[in-house]
Amino acid sequence: MTQVVLPSKGPLLSGKGWTAFCIALIAVCAVAPVLNLWVPRDSMFYMSDYAVALLGKIMCYAICALAMDLIWGYTGILSLGHGMFFALGGYMMGMYLMRQIGRDGNYKSDLPDFMVFLDWKALPWHWTFSGSFVMTLILIVAVPGLIAFVFGFFAFRSRIKGVYFSIITQAMTFAAMLLFFRNETGFGGNNGFTDFKRILDIPIATQSMRMTLFVMTGCTLLGFFLFGKWLIGSKFGRVLQAIRDAETRVMFSGYNPLPYKLTIWVISAVMCGVAGALYVPQVGIINPGEMSAANSIEIAIWAAVGGRATLIGPIIGAFIVNGAKSWLTVVAPEYWLYFLGALFIAVTLFLPDGVVGLVKKWVARMKAPKGVAPELSEGRLEAQRSLAASEGVEPAALPKMPPPGAAVGEPEGARA
Repeated sequence: MTQVVLPSKGPLLSGKGWTAFCIALIAVCAVAPVLNLWVPRDSMFYMSDYAVALLGKIMCYAICALAMDLIWGYTGILSLGHGMFFALGGYMMGMYLMRQIGRDGNYKSDLPDFMVFLDWKALPWHWTFSGSFVMTLILIVAVPGLIAFVFGFFAFRSRIKGVYFSIITQAMTFAAMLLFFRNETGFGGNNGFTDFKRILDIPIATQSMRMTLFVMTGCTLLGFFLFGKWLIGSKFGRVLQAIRDAETRVMFSGYNPLPYKLTIWVISAVMCGVAGALYVPQVGIINPGEMSAANSIEIAIWAAVGGRATLIGPIIGAFIVNGAKSWLTVVAPEYWLYFLGALFIAVTLFLPDGVVGLVKKWVARMKAPKGVAPELSEGRLEAQRSLAASEGVEPAALPKMPPPGAAVGEPEGARA
């Protein structure tokens, strides 16, 4: 019986990977603050407040795309409900920011303005801890995580998968959106929360506070990226990928997929909640529209455009799509939705591995020996031989690399 040898765990990032990570960290924590706070406004190197707000918002979206990659790219579960978790984290932060307004509102009341307008006499029960920043941080993680746990437990225990799971996640998000639209729920109805004044008793509309939120968002994104790399490289991550590729075979191997799928589902939801909490003070508003079906679908599009199961791909996809959105909604706003639909169709038909997958193919083609197709590279054949050895298949049954100079598909010895 052939003994299966698991691959050794490599470093978290390669040398080039750590270099790129450090460059990104320096750009977020040092370069951007210098360009925004200390460079004169009339300089060509000045980073405007609009650019800071835009990049901060896109980095929040990139966290959601990264969360989608963990659940879809590495586990094979397509969720169309991550917009709800994003909005829940945003509402938890928004409730705290509304309490921070105090008596500076239009009605000079301790209650938020919309409650005074609706003739509320006291805060509802679910606003009990909204005045504490520490409790708000806990709720940002706990609320999306708890809802994801309850929903995921019953869904995964019932072995709902594929398109059916995608449909019920979208139905759940739509139901939550309708609930939050109602005035009696105490979440601001159609208008949601806005007109924020302070955070931790510090004015929120200052240049330094906007840059602080920008740096926090960038560091959170980079931290989640490292966490994702560590998670996917662990045994837990290998089981997730096995579930994606052959869940039935994983079950026959003695693994119960339920706790693995449920854990990554909750982690993904919490990441979206944190992204929503960072998004709200930078954008200045949160309303039920963030739970719309289109927003959840866009998160999946970011992951698909960048490249699933790559971690860096969804981040790139979020920047590409939202950068194009910001430009097109100014230049040609009536064509933006057509562009988004065409982009998703093009990626599905011609770029199934996304932008990162396309770049990897180009690099593999450049590095492949002359006359040898990239798909016949020695590294890929070596992986096939290792897999064959673990399953008891003779390595001789696998194809061999053609000799240098031979054309692909030309039998060995055909040349003189």
